[in-house]
Amino acid sequence: MQHSLTLNTGAPMPLVGFGTYLIKDPEVCKSSVLTALEAGYRLVDTAQFYGNEEAVGQAINESGIPREELFITTKLWHTDAGDAKTRLAFEASLKRLGLDYVDLYLIHHPFGDVYGAWRVMEQLYHEGLARAIGLSNFYPDRLQDLLLHFDVVPAVDQLETHIYHQRLDARELMARHDIRLMAWGPFSQGKTDLLKNAALGEIAARYGKTPAQAALRFLIQQGIAVIPKSVNEHRIRENIGLFDFALSDEDMTALKALDTKKSAGLTHDDPANVRRIVAL
Repeated sequence: MQHSLTLNTGAPMPLVGFGTYLIKDPEVCKSSVLTALEAGYRLVDTAQFYGNEEAVGQAINESGIPREELFITTKLWHTDAGDAKTRLAFEASLKRLGLDYVDLYLIHHPFGDVYGAWRVMEQLYHEGLARAIGLSNFYPDRLQDLLLHFDVVPAVDQLETHIYHQRLDARELMARHDIRLMAWGPFSQGKTDLLKNAALGEIAARYGKTPAQAALRFLIQQGIAVIPKSVNEHRIRENIGLFDFALSDEDMTALKALDTKKSAGLTHDDPANVRRIVAL
């Protein structure tokens, strides 16, 4: 199995990336990213809102890995969405990261002046400052709306996706437009019993793998990119050990049957949650 997939820009994107959500301590973040890069990760996902872009940038610089071998993703927060603010926010992210460009720039949430933000992001894309642009947390209705109004099709939509929430409706629309799904929270952020699920555990044991590895393999085997997060060195290394086995058709079918079609946490179509996010 290939270790990457091809975006609608023609560029490759690693299937397995390192997520940095909630790694707020700068030294812990830098150390964790360095460990991930040493372990073989080449995609690192951060965001303006995470407050750790500078630490991620320091790790990139200290790693000594050529820039062209890395795939760096960051995101625009809703308070900076709009014609007048998006470019400034992007430039600030670039400065914190210490980079000349990012490989993927996402709108973090479908709130605020999304249209103005996308207009600016199209410019950044055409200028080569963002090699690809995309979305995060845009459900099918919001994705379809954006597709109807702009020329540049998002390369990626980043959604909560895991065995209990497999996003079949979103994936059908995204496939029609050659948009790649990137799964955040591939373990449901520890809010369910996913890693203790008996069926998953039995399947993992047959391959001599952990439930976490089987859960990630289930996703990447369907062409879904994953960005698991950990600050534990053993788990960081474990989470990229996915390419020396493949789940059988029978095992894939058994895991597909576990889909509850429900979020494990914060949804983006609940008015109360929208108020909470916008207030952050």
